[in-house]
Amino acid sequence: MSKATEKYLLSLVLFGSNGVIASLIDLPSPLVVLLRTVLGALALVAVLAASRSRASRRGRAQSPTPLASRAHPRQALYLAASGAALGVGWLFLFEAYRLIGVGVASLAYYCGPVIVMALSPVLFGECLTLPKVAGFAAVVCGAFLVVGKVLGAGMSGWGLFYGAMSAVMYAVMVICSKRVTDIAGLECATIQLGAAALAVVVFVAASVATESMALPLAQLTRLNAPATLFLGLVNTGVGCYLYFSSIVELPVQRVAVCGYLEPLSAVVFSALLLGEPLTPVNILGGTLILGGAAFCELAEQRQRRRIAAA
Repeated sequence: MSKATEKYLLSLVLFGSNGVIASLIDLPSPLVVLLRTVLGALALVAVLAASRSRASRRGRAQSPTPLASRAHPRQALYLAASGAALGVGWLFLFEAYRLIGVGVASLAYYCGPVIVMALSPVLFGECLTLPKVAGFAAVVCGAFLVVGKVLGAGMSGWGLFYGAMSAVMYAVMVICSKRVTDIAGLECATIQLGAAALAVVVFVAASVATESMALPLAQLTRLNAPATLFLGLVNTGVGCYLYFSSIVELPVQRVAVCGYLEPLSAVVFSALLLGEPLTPVNILGGTLILGGAAFCELAEQRQRRRIAAA
């Protein structure tokens, strides 16, 4: 397994714990998203600045190495668009949580990888082989079982719309990220999370200005600071660094398939830490998710070996 794949999988596990940590924060979902993106972005900016300053003091260069984004402004714009899509997607997703529940909203959100995989042959020229399709089908079926819910009568139309839009934003985020080849690592993650934070700040400011959302100042006095800091600095800051610095190096279909580790880990964390039941159906779904992802990975490795041998 490559280092990029390991970083990607670790980021998904961190993201899978978001729901558990967010349940400890008594704030409206847009403000939770605002806090996590702003804290995460500030953390990455501070780490990037410190790393460049340390490299300069050690005499490795007369001045810090120029940022790759300055030499590749077009790619920096793609990164910014990717980050903005991530922030907007989180806003849609958390609102969908409120209207249709975490299960159905998560299912809708993870239609995003289906969109990405379907478009990958056209946008990226990646071959969509039969083994990959079979493995991905197993992953999608497993996701349905893990969520454990179906779309029922009387479900909020707006909730379904927000869930669908979160999936579209997921696809936009991944597609824009794959357009970047020369900006990587900490700089890549900082640009994307900074753009996500900016998009969320604009949304919250517009909502407050139009009085569609009031800032709950009284609730802020009872804010769970440790949970908020952990969600913003670790799950968002570290998680987004691992995520964004890895997906630019991975095939888009692997990103799509392995992305289902996030809802799987969310179910496991909720069962272990929140006492939510883990049914045999959930276990079967988890098996399909891991088995389908592994099958796709093995099929891709065999294909690479055949190409190398030829």
